[in-house]
Amino acid sequence: MRASVFAIAALLSCLLAGCDNKPAGSGAAPPPPPVTVSQPLQKSITEWDEYTGRFEALATVDVRSRVSGFIDSIHFRDGQVVKQGDLLFVIDPRPYRLAVDQAKADLERARSKLEIATSDVERATPLVRSQTLTEREFDTRKSTQRDAAGGVGSAEAALKQAELNLEWSEVRAPIAGRTSSRRIDAGNLITGGSTGATLLTTIVSHDPIHFVFDGSEADFLRYQRLAAAGARQSSRDAPNPVSVRLADETEYKHQGRMDFVDNVVNAKTGTIRGRAILDNKEGFLTPGFFGRLRLYGGQRDALLIPDSAISSDQASKIVFTVSADGTVGTKKVELGPIVDGLRMVRSGLLPADRIVIDGIQRARPGQKVTAENGKIEAAAK
Repeated sequence: MRASVFAIAALLSCLLAGCDNKPAGSGAAPPPPPVTVSQPLQKSITEWDEYTGRFEALATVDVRSRVSGFIDSIHFRDGQVVKQGDLLFVIDPRPYRLAVDQAKADLERARSKLEIATSDVERATPLVRSQTLTEREFDTRKSTQRDAAGGVGSAEAALKQAELNLEWSEVRAPIAGRTSSRRIDAGNLITGGSTGATLLTTIVSHDPIHFVFDGSEADFLRYQRLAAAGARQSSRDAPNPVSVRLADETEYKHQGRMDFVDNVVNAKTGTIRGRAILDNKEGFLTPGFFGRLRLYGGQRDALLIPDSAISSDQASKIVFTVSADGTVGTKKVELGPIVDGLRMVRSGLLPADRIVIDGIQRARPGQKVTAENGKIEAAAK
């Protein structure tokens, strides 16, 4: 019994001794977590500002007839590309041919009256000199001649109008472009004229084509400052280059130039409308297409950082910085576009700042880290 008690006591002593055999230094704080830091990449860049917008046709024309009548024939397919002057519709021309013939007959009649009146005046001239004919009678004959001459002018104008109406019985494309579907079929009676005319179809031009977008007031002010400083010409005065990508594209492959900037800033939205023009010889770009535009913003010295170094703090963008003693801080930054695979920083960062570019998940503001030097490099072109 006593032996068992001693054995238990010895076992307890060994266990207690083992618990006290802790590794040396196990009570020390863990080392600061490692992160990779680098100064921003400084580079002279061509700045491109990005905007969202849509393509619009240079010209859109609702095709209507100037004369009324029955549609005799249609000479285009729905959605066809037509040239200016191509025949689209023919309105029954017979009534207008008859009107031309009537106007020609009226003109001949008026000319005949003028010839008779002129002969009367010529015969009366020597009679007035010999006082065989009174001055009053002579004046009456001259008045009849002038009236006949006016009748000829009126008949000539009526003939031109009749010929014009006959010409208008053929409805031709007023511009080059792509037609919509026909709104009326052959055999239908249409109304022509300047008011209440029947819509026949619509044509939109396709080459070149406009791209319309809205820019912020801040961007517009910056462009104005650059123009005043001579660093970048205003898009009102110079065709600054643009490039556009479509919704399913990753590259800005469609090239163009600026051709208009509106004259007012919208007071409700704080934006101003801009417009670029692009070649569209193949007709691929279609009015209404959504796109993303890059506009030349001038040359500038910029600070570039990787997108992976940027975090969000509510509505703000921040980067983590590391001071000389290893303490983590934050800086609020204003970002620009992507340049050579890196994000441009417009403001909030200094060239000497060391920012965390790897291990950002281990950086906590106010805590210390072990900073390892890295390097920010632009993507190879």
